[in-house]
Amino acid sequence: MAERKFTEKDLQLFRLAKKAAENAYAPFSDYKVGAALLGTDGQVYTGCNVENSSYGGTICAERTAAVKAVSEGCKTFEALAVTSLSGEASPCGICRQFLYEFAPDLRIITGAGEENLNVTTLRELLPGGFRLEAEGAKE
Repeated sequence: MAERKFTEKDLQLFRLAKKAAENAYAPFSDYKVGAALLGTDGQVYTGCNVENSSYGGTICAERTAAVKAVSEGCKTFEALAVTSLSGEASPCGICRQFLYEFAPDLRIITGAGEENLNVTTLRELLPGGFRLEAEGAKE
């Protein structure tokens, strides 16, 4: 994974992700994750993980942020910051593929703290990611 320098915008997204993690509902794992997704519309969509007694019903912070963005009309993204209250977090496999649908070259910002942010791309985190092209599909 190629390491890149982080920008002030990356740091701001990271801070928003950390704040979003405070709203997580994680009674089973106590692993509270937050995400901040920057849309190409300039808006930031935040999300947190929400666990459920039916574990399959649990949703990650990254997908929460993406679903909020899409539900508000934004389907193209520039960057995603993700962190947990316990330290560094990285998007899981489902989140990586889910986000790849919208932005294969998405910048991903992670880190244990503001001083040591890691920046990579979704394509680097998910080599071989794929997108289906639906015949006649319109966005």
